[in-house]
Amino acid sequence: MFGGINPKKMQGMMKQMGIAQEEISASKVIIEKKDGGKLIIEEPSVIKIKMQGQVSFQITGEEKEESEEVEVSEDDINTIVEKTGCSKEQAKESLEKTSDLAESILELS
Repeated sequence: MFGGINPKKMQGMMKQMGIAQEEISASKVIIEKKDGGKLIIEEPSVIKIKMQGQVSFQITGEEKEESEEVEVSEDDINTIVEKTGCSKEQAKESLEKTSDLAESILELS
């Protein structure tokens, strides 16, 4: 990172400035996003950094993103079939796409 500086000397300088680093052994890091999806980092390198009373984490690694699976209830499927006359498969597909009972009924009507 800083060419020519001894890593032990660098740690000492950081300690004098009130910065402490700790490597955390982790096999996976999962970040749950507000939109319901997940960001997954497999075999990450995780560093915990304490500086001026604040704690932060530095994470590096290969990332992959997963969207949240939509859970479809049998009752919702039956309601859509009853209201629209569509097949159960069509009702399930519509619910997975819209995640909303009323919107699926309108879409299939």
